[in-house]
Amino acid sequence: MQGSQSSQLEKALSLQTGRVGFEAVVPNPKLKLLDQVREVLRLRHYSIRTEQSYCDWVRRYVRFHRMKSREELIPGMGKVEAFLSDLAINGRVAAATQNQAFNALLFLYREVLHEPFENVQAVRAKRPIRVPTVLTPEEVGRVITAMSGPPQLVVKLLYGSGLRLLEALRLRVQDLDFEMKQLTVRDGKGAKDRFTVLAEGVIPPLREHLAGVQLTHQEDLAAGYGAVYLPGALDRKFPHAAREWGWQYVFPARDRSTDPRSGVTRRHHLDEGTINKAIKAAVARVGIVKRASSHTFRHSFATALLQRGSDIRTIQELLGHNDVSTTMIYTHVIRQGGTGTKSPLDCL
Repeated sequence: MQGSQSSQLEKALSLQTGRVGFEAVVPNPKLKLLDQVREVLRLRHYSIRTEQSYCDWVRRYVRFHRMKSREELIPGMGKVEAFLSDLAINGRVAAATQNQAFNALLFLYREVLHEPFENVQAVRAKRPIRVPTVLTPEEVGRVITAMSGPPQLVVKLLYGSGLRLLEALRLRVQDLDFEMKQLTVRDGKGAKDRFTVLAEGVIPPLREHLAGVQLTHQEDLAAGYGAVYLPGALDRKFPHAAREWGWQYVFPARDRSTDPRSGVTRRHHLDEGTINKAIKAAVARVGIVKRASSHTFRHSFATALLQRGSDIRTIQELLGHNDVSTTMIYTHVIRQGGTGTKSPLDCL
Protein backbone atom coordinates (compact mmCIF):
# COMPACT_ATOMS: atom_id res chain seq x y z
CA MET A 1 0.00 0.00 0.00
CA GLN A 2 2.72 2.46 0.99
CA GLY A 3 4.72 1.84 -2.18
CA SER A 4 1.65 2.46 -4.31
CA GLN A 5 0.78 5.66 -2.45
CA SER A 6 4.33 7.01 -2.48
CA SER A 7 4.44 6.72 -6.27
CA GLN A 8 1.28 8.78 -6.85
CA LEU A 9 3.06 12.13 -6.99
CA GLU A 10 5.82 10.69 -9.15
CA LYS A 11 3.22 9.51 -11.67
CA ALA A 12 1.38 12.81 -11.49
CA LEU A 13 4.54 14.81 -12.09
CA SER A 14 5.23 12.86 -15.26
CA LEU A 15 1.80 13.43 -16.81
CA GLN A 16 1.83 14.83 -20.33
CA THR A 17 -0.46 17.53 -21.66
CA GLY A 18 -3.85 16.27 -22.68
CA ARG A 19 -6.55 14.43 -20.79
CA VAL A 20 -8.16 11.40 -22.33
CA GLY A 21 -11.94 11.35 -22.38
CA PHE A 22 -12.52 15.06 -21.80
CA GLU A 23 -13.34 17.75 -24.30
CA ALA A 24 -11.91 21.19 -23.76
CA VAL A 25 -14.13 23.54 -21.77
CA VAL A 26 -13.74 27.27 -22.35
CA PRO A 27 -14.73 29.13 -19.18
CA ASN A 28 -16.57 32.41 -19.29
CA PRO A 29 -13.84 35.03 -20.00
CA LYS A 30 -15.76 37.65 -18.02
CA LEU A 31 -15.38 35.72 -14.77
CA LYS A 32 -12.55 36.11 -12.29
CA LEU A 33 -9.94 33.35 -12.16
CA LEU A 34 -11.36 31.47 -9.16
CA ASP A 35 -14.88 31.74 -10.56
CA GLN A 36 -13.61 30.22 -13.80
CA VAL A 37 -12.02 27.37 -11.84
CA ARG A 38 -15.32 26.76 -10.04
CA GLU A 39 -17.25 26.86 -13.31
CA VAL A 40 -15.09 24.20 -14.98
CA LEU A 41 -15.02 22.04 -11.84
CA ARG A 42 -18.81 22.00 -11.77
CA LEU A 43 -19.03 21.23 -15.47
CA ARG A 44 -16.72 18.29 -14.80
CA HIS A 45 -18.96 17.21 -11.88
CA TYR A 46 -16.25 17.46 -9.24
CA SER A 47 -17.41 17.33 -5.64
CA ILE A 48 -17.87 20.44 -3.51
CA ARG A 49 -14.93 19.32 -1.35
CA THR A 50 -12.62 19.10 -4.35
CA GLU A 51 -13.83 22.50 -5.51
CA GLN A 52 -13.04 24.08 -2.16
CA SER A 53 -9.65 22.39 -1.98
CA TYR A 54 -8.58 23.29 -5.52
CA CYS A 55 -9.64 26.90 -5.15
CA ASP A 56 -7.71 27.16 -1.90
CA TRP A 57 -4.54 25.82 -3.55
CA VAL A 58 -4.87 28.19 -6.51
CA ARG A 59 -5.29 31.07 -4.05
CA ARG A 60 -2.18 30.01 -2.10
CA TYR A 61 -0.21 29.60 -5.33
CA VAL A 62 -1.07 33.11 -6.51
CA ARG A 63 -0.20 34.59 -3.11
CA PHE A 64 3.09 32.69 -2.96
CA HIS A 65 4.29 34.32 -6.18
CA ARG A 66 2.56 37.65 -5.37
CA MET A 67 0.91 37.72 -8.76
CA LYS A 68 -1.01 40.85 -9.63
CA SER A 69 -2.48 39.85 -13.00
CA ARG A 70 -3.54 36.79 -14.95
CA GLU A 71 -0.65 37.26 -17.37
CA GLU A 72 1.82 36.44 -14.59
CA LEU A 73 0.49 32.88 -14.43
CA ILE A 74 2.12 32.10 -17.77
CA PRO A 75 4.55 30.41 -18.22
CA GLY A 76 3.75 28.20 -15.26
CA MET A 77 6.29 25.36 -15.20
CA GLY A 78 8.97 27.12 -13.16
CA LYS A 79 6.46 28.75 -10.87
CA VAL A 80 4.73 25.45 -10.12
CA GLU A 81 8.06 23.73 -9.44
CA ALA A 82 9.08 26.50 -7.04
CA PHE A 83 5.75 26.35 -5.21
CA LEU A 84 5.75 22.57 -4.84
CA SER A 85 9.38 22.53 -3.72
CA ASP A 86 8.66 25.20 -1.12
CA LEU A 87 5.80 23.09 0.24
CA ALA A 88 8.18 20.16 0.70
CA ILE A 89 11.22 22.04 2.01
CA ASN A 90 9.80 24.93 4.04
CA GLY A 91 6.23 23.78 4.53
CA ARG A 92 7.31 20.21 5.33
CA VAL A 93 3.93 19.00 4.14
CA ALA A 94 2.96 15.36 3.72
CA ALA A 95 3.39 13.77 0.31
CA ALA A 96 -0.39 13.52 -0.07
CA THR A 97 -0.74 17.26 0.54
CA GLN A 98 1.89 18.09 -2.06
CA ASN A 99 0.19 15.74 -4.50
CA GLN A 100 -3.14 17.46 -3.91
CA ALA A 101 -1.56 20.86 -4.57
CA PHE A 102 -0.09 19.59 -7.82
CA ASN A 103 -3.43 18.19 -8.98
CA ALA A 104 -5.09 21.54 -8.30
CA LEU A 105 -2.48 23.43 -10.35
CA LEU A 106 -2.57 20.79 -13.06
CA PHE A 107 -6.32 21.39 -13.34
CA LEU A 108 -5.79 25.16 -13.41
CA TYR A 109 -3.32 25.12 -16.30
CA ARG A 110 -4.83 22.33 -18.37
CA GLU A 111 -8.56 22.76 -17.93
CA VAL A 112 -8.94 26.49 -17.22
CA LEU A 113 -5.98 28.26 -18.82
CA HIS A 114 -5.40 25.62 -21.55
CA GLU A 115 -1.66 25.99 -21.21
CA PRO A 116 0.96 23.24 -21.82
CA PHE A 117 1.81 21.42 -18.63
CA GLU A 118 4.51 18.83 -19.15
CA ASN A 119 7.12 17.27 -16.86
CA VAL A 120 7.44 19.16 -13.59
CA GLN A 121 10.64 18.71 -11.60
CA ALA A 122 10.04 19.53 -7.96
CA VAL A 123 11.43 18.41 -4.62
CA ARG A 124 9.16 15.66 -3.39
CA ALA A 125 7.79 15.41 0.10
CA LYS A 126 8.68 12.06 1.63
CA ARG A 127 5.86 9.72 2.54
CA PRO A 128 6.50 7.96 5.86
CA ILE A 129 5.70 4.28 6.13
CA ARG A 130 2.96 3.86 8.72
CA VAL A 131 1.08 0.87 10.05
CA PRO A 132 -2.61 1.37 10.80
CA THR A 133 -3.88 1.80 14.34
CA VAL A 134 -6.09 -1.18 15.22
CA LEU A 135 -8.42 -1.72 18.17
CA THR A 136 -9.09 -5.13 19.63
CA PRO A 137 -12.71 -6.39 19.61
CA GLU A 138 -12.83 -5.74 23.35
CA GLU A 139 -11.68 -2.14 22.87
CA VAL A 140 -14.17 -1.58 20.05
CA GLY A 141 -16.94 -2.88 22.30
CA ARG A 142 -15.96 -0.48 25.08
CA VAL A 143 -15.93 2.52 22.72
CA ILE A 144 -19.31 1.62 21.19
CA THR A 145 -20.85 1.13 24.66
CA ALA A 146 -19.63 4.62 25.63
CA MET A 147 -21.51 6.15 22.69
CA SER A 148 -25.19 6.64 21.96
CA GLY A 149 -27.62 7.82 19.28
CA PRO A 150 -26.68 8.18 15.59
CA PRO A 151 -22.91 8.40 16.29
CA GLN A 152 -23.04 4.96 17.92
CA LEU A 153 -24.92 3.53 14.92
CA VAL A 154 -22.41 5.05 12.51
CA VAL A 155 -19.48 3.51 14.40
CA LYS A 156 -21.23 0.14 14.39
CA LEU A 157 -21.37 0.37 10.59
CA LEU A 158 -17.73 1.46 10.34
CA TYR A 159 -16.63 -1.58 12.33
CA GLY A 160 -19.34 -4.01 11.24
CA SER A 161 -19.19 -3.26 7.51
CA GLY A 162 -15.72 -1.76 6.99
CA LEU A 163 -17.04 1.57 5.71
CA ARG A 164 -15.21 4.85 5.38
CA LEU A 165 -16.86 7.61 7.40
CA LEU A 166 -18.33 9.47 4.42
CA GLU A 167 -19.54 6.20 2.91
CA ALA A 168 -21.57 5.61 6.07
CA LEU A 169 -22.92 9.17 6.24
CA ARG A 170 -23.92 9.14 2.56
CA LEU A 171 -25.95 5.95 2.84
CA ARG A 172 -29.49 6.22 1.52
CA VAL A 173 -32.42 4.21 2.90
CA GLN A 174 -32.56 2.11 -0.28
CA ASP A 175 -28.91 1.09 0.18
CA LEU A 176 -29.80 -1.06 3.19
CA ASP A 177 -30.95 -4.62 2.51
CA PHE A 178 -32.05 -6.11 5.82
CA GLU A 179 -33.23 -9.38 4.28
CA MET A 180 -29.93 -10.07 2.49
CA LYS A 181 -27.95 -8.64 5.43
CA GLN A 182 -25.89 -6.45 3.14
CA LEU A 183 -25.57 -2.81 2.22
CA THR A 184 -24.55 -1.07 -0.97
CA VAL A 185 -21.88 1.60 -1.05
CA ARG A 186 -22.68 3.97 -3.90
CA ASP A 187 -20.03 6.05 -5.60
CA GLY A 188 -17.31 5.11 -3.13
CA LYS A 189 -13.65 5.99 -3.49
CA GLY A 190 -12.72 5.85 -7.16
CA ALA A 191 -16.40 6.34 -8.13
CA LYS A 192 -17.08 2.63 -7.54
CA ASP A 193 -20.11 0.83 -6.13
CA ARG A 194 -19.71 -2.26 -3.95
CA PHE A 195 -21.58 -4.57 -1.61
CA THR A 196 -20.49 -5.26 1.95
CA VAL A 197 -21.84 -7.16 4.92
CA LEU A 198 -24.51 -5.77 7.26
CA ALA A 199 -24.17 -7.12 10.80
CA GLU A 200 -27.30 -8.78 12.19
CA GLY A 201 -26.85 -7.03 15.52
CA VAL A 202 -27.16 -3.57 13.99
CA ILE A 203 -30.42 -4.28 12.13
CA PRO A 204 -32.89 -3.78 15.06
CA PRO A 205 -31.43 -0.39 16.16
CA LEU A 206 -31.22 0.67 12.50
CA ARG A 207 -34.90 -0.11 11.98
CA GLU A 208 -35.79 1.91 15.08
CA HIS A 209 -33.57 4.77 13.94
CA LEU A 210 -35.17 4.81 10.47
CA ALA A 211 -38.63 5.03 12.00
CA GLY A 212 -37.60 8.33 13.58
CA VAL A 213 -35.96 9.51 10.36
CA GLN A 214 -39.16 8.79 8.45
CA LEU A 215 -41.17 10.93 10.85
CA THR A 216 -38.74 13.81 10.31
CA HIS A 217 -39.03 13.33 6.55
CA GLN A 218 -42.82 13.48 6.71
CA GLU A 219 -42.60 16.70 8.74
CA ASP A 220 -40.25 18.17 6.13
CA LEU A 221 -42.67 17.26 3.34
CA ALA A 222 -45.54 18.87 5.22
CA ALA A 223 -43.44 22.03 5.59
CA GLY A 224 -42.75 22.16 1.85
CA TYR A 225 -39.27 20.62 1.97
CA GLY A 226 -38.27 16.95 2.08
CA ALA A 227 -36.00 16.86 -0.99
CA VAL A 228 -32.41 15.65 -0.73
CA TYR A 229 -29.37 16.10 -2.95
CA LEU A 230 -29.24 13.68 -5.88
CA PRO A 231 -25.97 12.93 -7.70
CA GLY A 232 -25.38 13.80 -11.33
CA ALA A 233 -28.45 14.59 -13.40
CA LEU A 234 -30.84 12.35 -11.47
CA ASP A 235 -32.80 15.34 -10.21
CA ARG A 236 -33.59 16.27 -13.84
CA LYS A 237 -34.27 12.72 -15.02
CA PHE A 238 -36.48 11.89 -12.04
CA PRO A 239 -37.96 15.16 -10.74
CA HIS A 240 -39.83 13.53 -7.85
CA ALA A 241 -37.09 11.14 -6.70
CA ALA A 242 -35.51 13.64 -4.31
CA ARG A 243 -38.61 13.51 -2.08
CA GLU A 244 -39.01 9.74 -2.14
CA TRP A 245 -38.33 7.83 1.07
CA GLY A 246 -35.77 5.50 -0.53
CA TRP A 247 -33.48 8.40 -1.47
CA GLN A 248 -33.40 9.93 2.01
CA TYR A 249 -30.16 9.82 4.00
CA VAL A 250 -29.96 7.17 6.72
CA PHE A 251 -28.23 9.72 8.93
CA PRO A 252 -29.79 13.11 8.16
CA ALA A 253 -28.60 16.32 9.77
CA ARG A 254 -30.55 17.76 12.67
CA ASP A 255 -31.31 21.00 10.80
CA ARG A 256 -31.98 21.94 7.20
CA SER A 257 -29.28 23.95 5.40
CA THR A 258 -28.74 25.85 2.16
CA ASP A 259 -26.81 24.15 -0.63
CA PRO A 260 -23.78 26.39 -1.38
CA ARG A 261 -24.01 25.66 -5.11
CA SER A 262 -27.71 25.64 -5.93
CA GLY A 263 -29.00 27.77 -3.07
CA VAL A 264 -31.72 25.16 -2.36
CA THR A 265 -32.69 24.61 1.27
CA ARG A 266 -32.82 20.94 2.22
CA ARG A 267 -31.66 18.42 4.82
CA HIS A 268 -28.16 17.06 4.21
CA HIS A 269 -26.47 14.16 5.99
CA LEU A 270 -24.72 14.41 9.35
CA ASP A 271 -21.43 16.27 9.40
CA GLU A 272 -18.27 14.20 9.85
CA GLY A 273 -17.19 16.47 12.67
CA THR A 274 -20.14 15.32 14.76
CA ILE A 275 -19.02 11.69 14.53
CA ASN A 276 -15.32 12.44 14.99
CA LYS A 277 -15.99 14.43 18.17
CA ALA A 278 -18.19 11.66 19.56
CA ILE A 279 -15.49 9.05 18.84
CA LYS A 280 -12.77 11.16 20.44
CA ALA A 281 -14.87 11.70 23.55
CA ALA A 282 -15.77 8.00 23.85
CA VAL A 283 -12.15 6.86 23.41
CA ALA A 284 -11.03 9.26 26.14
CA ARG A 285 -13.92 8.22 28.40
CA VAL A 286 -12.98 4.52 28.35
CA GLY A 287 -9.27 5.24 28.82
CA ILE A 288 -7.88 3.96 25.52
CA VAL A 289 -4.57 5.69 24.75
CA LYS A 290 -4.34 4.63 21.09
CA ARG A 291 -4.87 7.43 18.56
CA ALA A 292 -8.20 6.08 17.37
CA SER A 293 -10.24 7.85 14.70
CA SER A 294 -13.21 6.93 12.53
CA HIS A 295 -10.88 5.17 10.09
CA THR A 296 -9.49 3.02 12.91
CA PHE A 297 -12.73 1.03 12.96
CA ARG A 298 -12.33 0.22 9.25
CA HIS A 299 -8.78 -1.00 9.95
CA SER A 300 -10.10 -3.03 12.88
CA PHE A 301 -12.80 -4.57 10.66
CA ALA A 302 -10.22 -5.83 8.17
CA THR A 303 -7.87 -7.10 10.87
CA ALA A 304 -10.68 -8.95 12.68
CA LEU A 305 -11.71 -10.68 9.44
CA LEU A 306 -8.14 -11.80 8.80
CA GLN A 307 -7.80 -13.15 12.30
CA ARG A 308 -10.99 -15.15 11.80
CA GLY A 309 -9.68 -16.73 8.61
CA SER A 310 -11.26 -14.65 5.82
CA ASP A 311 -9.22 -14.66 2.62
CA ILE A 312 -7.47 -11.50 1.49
CA ARG A 313 -9.42 -11.23 -1.79
CA THR A 314 -12.76 -11.19 0.02
CA ILE A 315 -11.54 -8.48 2.37
CA GLN A 316 -10.25 -6.49 -0.60
CA GLU A 317 -13.71 -6.55 -2.19
CA LEU A 318 -15.49 -5.63 1.04
CA LEU A 319 -13.14 -2.68 1.59
CA GLY A 320 -13.26 -1.56 -2.05
CA HIS A 321 -9.49 -1.55 -2.58
CA ASN A 322 -8.25 -1.35 -6.17
CA ASP A 323 -5.12 -3.34 -5.50
CA VAL A 324 -4.72 -6.31 -3.17
CA SER A 325 -1.35 -4.88 -2.10
CA THR A 326 -3.30 -2.15 -0.28
CA THR A 327 -5.17 -4.80 1.70
CA MET A 328 -1.98 -6.73 2.46
CA ILE A 329 -0.96 -4.15 5.09
CA TYR A 330 -3.35 -5.91 7.48
CA THR A 331 -1.44 -9.17 7.21
CA HIS A 332 1.55 -7.27 8.56
CA VAL A 333 -0.51 -6.06 11.52
CA ILE A 334 -1.73 -9.50 12.62
CA ARG A 335 1.74 -11.04 12.38
CA GLN A 336 3.00 -8.83 15.18
CA GLY A 337 2.65 -9.14 18.94
CA GLY A 338 0.54 -11.81 20.61
CA THR A 339 -1.01 -13.10 17.38
CA GLY A 340 2.28 -13.46 15.54
CA THR A 341 5.96 -13.65 16.41
CA LYS A 342 6.71 -14.61 19.98
CA SER A 343 9.15 -12.41 21.86
CA PRO A 344 12.38 -14.16 22.93
CA LEU A 345 11.91 -12.64 26.39
CA ASP A 346 8.91 -14.93 26.86
CA CYS A 347 11.14 -17.94 26.19
CA LEU A 348 13.52 -17.30 29.08
